[in-house]
Amino acid sequence: MATEKKTENDVYVVYFSSATGNTKRFVEKLGFRSSRIPLLPRDEFLYVDDPYVLITPTYGGGKLRGAVPKQVIKFLNVKENRDKCVGVISAGNTNFGEAYCLAGDIISQKVKVPHMYRFELLGTSRDVSKVQEGLKEFWQRI
Repeated sequence: MATEKKTENDVYVVYFSSATGNTKRFVEKLGFRSSRIPLLPRDEFLYVDDPYVLITPTYGGGKLRGAVPKQVIKFLNVKENRDKCVGVISAGNTNFGEAYCLAGDIISQKVKVPHMYRFELLGTSRDVSKVQEGLKEFWQRI
């Protein structure tokens, strides 16, 4: 039985972005198929059917508690959503010190997936290129 080779067109990103839209703008620059975790999950909810890489900002203002957005926690509390996660990428603010991109570290540990990349705030064009290339390569291996 032949195995179907995955392509960059198969890359799927699930992300959370607050009302500021920083993470959303970063994900849009990547150009991959994506779904947004709703800002108000009580009004709607996201369920996924395909493997994905999660991209999330880090909250908490530099504190070690509250780093993972509540919407992301609620999304990952659904076993089917959690089981489809194959990696995490996090955004943060270097002013947060040791809590920089902490959300990615927490999710990586809890879900047992690699914390693949960290970027600051909106990310740079270099961050976008590195994530695009990294995800294309990663997708070939999974």
